[in-house]
Amino acid sequence: LPIGFPFIPGHEVAGTIADAGPDVPESANISHGDLVVVDPNWGDGTCRQCREGNEQLCSNGQLVGFGPNGGFAEYMLVPYDHVINVAGQPNQRPEYLAPLTDAGVTPYRGMKKLRDADKLGPGRTVVINGIGGLGGYAVQYARLLGGGATVVAFARSDEKLCLAEDYGAHHTVNVRNKSVADVHNELEEKTGRRTVDAVLDCAGSEDSLGLAGAILATEGALSQVGLMGEKVEFPVFPFVSGEKSYFGSFWANHNDLQEVLALASDGLIKHRITTVKLDEINDTL
Repeated sequence: LPIGFPFIPGHEVAGTIADAGPDVPESANISHGDLVVVDPNWGDGTCRQCREGNEQLCSNGQLVGFGPNGGFAEYMLVPYDHVINVAGQPNQRPEYLAPLTDAGVTPYRGMKKLRDADKLGPGRTVVINGIGGLGGYAVQYARLLGGGATVVAFARSDEKLCLAEDYGAHHTVNVRNKSVADVHNELEEKTGRRTVDAVLDCAGSEDSLGLAGAILATEGALSQVGLMGEKVEFPVFPFVSGEKSYFGSFWANHNDLQEVLALASDGLIKHRITTVKLDEINDTL
């Protein structure tokens, strides 16, 4: 991204209101000391994507921490319509709220795409490929939005798979050094099927996406949120003749974030958080 230096990173932000400018309307319901989260995608407000509510897709927009100064600071400036007030809501702590604005909401939007495409539900199998910051939340959304679908977690370490089980995965598969045939066999052993109806890919590597494409059943769908690779290749005939679908899903919009915060307020989202001091950020990164 074309970032000018110096700038302050930190795109997942929660904190308390220190002050509000004179032009902030009373209807914004923002008061000194209120606990808020920052919607980090700031669109230009004029393009089609912004008017549809998808500011994260605005070609002229800004991403907090990737241009506008972010949250690795004592204070930051935020437009009033990009803070969400959670003061007074239960189960809300800043260290749990902050990661929901990207790691927590990005897989939520990706899972909604699979749900809305009618790829989840009883008798269906959904794979979460890549159990990390996003994947841990994704497993939980697969259970919350899956409508009874069987949830399988793929990762390259047993430690990550144990975390996925804690988050609700019915089955896990360690895909490290395994061929596609090996994964087919393990799926059949654990689920009774060699293929799956849906994959939410949280890695985006060439290997992970190739595996996802290979295990999709007829009319299956892949939703990708991971961005670790640069390209994806799928065999044309199986995708066309099987009417398989591929969805790109980037970050999330304001309403997606509101929905995730509602789930968190109801105590339905688990977190694995390590806190550090502000002056330890560089060493921690």
